[in-house]
Amino acid sequence: MEQRRLNGLAKIAPAVLVALGLVTLTGCVSRPSPDVLKPVHLQARADETEVGVLTATNRTPDTVRGGFGSAWADNLTYEQYTFSVPPDRKGVTIAYPTSTLDPERQFAVIDRKQLAKGAFVEEALRSVQPDGTIGIFVHGYNYSYQEALYRTAQIAADAKMPGAPILFSWPSAAAVAGYVADRDAALASRSALDSLVTSLSASGKVKRIVLFGHSMGGFLVMETVRQLKLQHRDDVVGKLAVILAAPDIDVDVFRSQLKDIGRMPIPISLLVSKDDRALVASSFIAGERPRVGRLDINDPIIEEAAVKERLRLIDITSIQASDGLGHDRYASLAKFGAQLASFETGRRSTAGDVGAYVFDAAGAAVASPFRLAGRVVGAQ
Repeated sequence: MEQRRLNGLAKIAPAVLVALGLVTLTGCVSRPSPDVLKPVHLQARADETEVGVLTATNRTPDTVRGGFGSAWADNLTYEQYTFSVPPDRKGVTIAYPTSTLDPERQFAVIDRKQLAKGAFVEEALRSVQPDGTIGIFVHGYNYSYQEALYRTAQIAADAKMPGAPILFSWPSAAAVAGYVADRDAALASRSALDSLVTSLSASGKVKRIVLFGHSMGGFLVMETVRQLKLQHRDDVVGKLAVILAAPDIDVDVFRSQLKDIGRMPIPISLLVSKDDRALVASSFIAGERPRVGRLDINDPIIEEAAVKERLRLIDITSIQASDGLGHDRYASLAKFGAQLASFETGRRSTAGDVGAYVFDAAGAAVASPFRLAGRVVGAQ
């Protein structure tokens, strides 16, 4: 019987990996090369919009092509980018620059510079919002450096939030068959992300760090928070607002992480949807073990666990996805940035904020209609 199971896995696994690979490939004729990182000169125009992005990566620099590869580096490299944002963009699909650049339709880098760590921190502190909040985005599986960078620029443009977001790019293999390699790379990146978060939290100007992890990036975020907690860095953990979008985390692993981390001052938020087919694929690869990103908020047991663990469990199924798999809804959430930030970063942080919610298409997080112990879970 075991041999039959292995034979079945061998037949199905390629299709599963292709499904996972579609997460980043959908909407692109081909994947962007490091050439899209080269700054271009554009004529000024009336409808011009620019956004800035700061990056920190533990990928090894590609000195030939000018980008970063999938090899692991011992040190972080810091960069600063300015993007031209196209006014005519369709949803969250990113149009990369080509040799015949169309600034009305395509994103483009118009400035790029490498920074020393001290200069990077200074630039990051300039992006701190008036309430002391700064944001870090951690991408998921099968992302190249340039793909993660342009996605961050798209999110920044659609959210219309002040300041430059920070991208932490870990050394994903950026390959459909690289799922296991990516998981190893994510685990190996805990100390690098720890270093970034710690260096930013050292400033008294920073009151809150929104640590937003997508898919396997959510696994890296949780492992990093766990590491900080085990190091007794409560001064750092106390500033973190953790948001996990479609987290590719085994449910039992997540439970173990929560046990080590304990209750955080700002409840952890989980953005989930039951129809995320990419997580169905990763669950299959992991031996059909359930993933956190597919939790059912209508399950009373799940609702009870959310309250017990002091979690915000938010169903985002109503938000439109563009990848055909329901895995990239987080990118569409950017246009609701102000509403989501108000809900997530603790400005309404009370005991009643934990539990199960539905994030509707109008951009509001409303309490789940299902009742638990005689009350609406998460009722305001």
